[in-house]
Amino acid sequence: NMTSITIPDSVTEIGDWAFYGCSSLTSVTIGNSVIKIGCGAFRDCSSLESVKIGNNVTEIEYSAFEECSNLTSVTIGNSVTSIGDSAFHGCSSLTSVTIPDSVTEIGGWAFAGCINLASVTIGNNVTSIGASAFEGCSSLTSVTIPDSVTEIGQSAFSNCGRLTSVIIPNSVTKVGVWAFQRCSSLTSVTIGNGVT
Repeated sequence: NMTSITIPDSVTEIGDWAFYGCSSLTSVTIGNSVIKIGCGAFRDCSSLESVKIGNNVTEIEYSAFEECSNLTSVTIGNSVTSIGDSAFHGCSSLTSVTIPDSVTEIGGWAFAGCINLASVTIGNNVTSIGASAFEGCSSLTSVTIPDSVTEIGQSAFSNCGRLTSVIIPNSVTKVGVWAFQRCSSLTSVTIGNGVT
């Protein structure tokens, strides 16, 4: 029945599965002292609508916010370097996300199943888009892949049925199997010179 939580500035780490299944929790503000959000820390917090991640968090681990089905707003701080596998998997109410320039890796399934995700901004230092990272994001109409990306994982944008165009920059050397499978609205693809 817990509806809100204030995490004080003394806390530096939120451990694995710390608030897993707190289904009445509606909002969380993670202070600037926190540097790590553990695996599954807020998984299945199905009433969670808003999350603000402090500017000193460097790592959002595996499944941290998975299946937070009412999450509509997430602010990712400018120190995050890694978004773990399945971190926001199944956040079906999420409509937009900005991945800051500090992030270098987007994990597998990180935003898979975010069926209302219409807008994604990928920061300019991301080098790897993981397997199935945006699979099933059926509202996604466009995506800009920055020049820092060297690999697009398998099934990364599979089943993005509204995606109409893709530009793969020259920095990319590998596009994984099924990367754009079942993107039935895709009419334009530009493949950079670096793809081997």
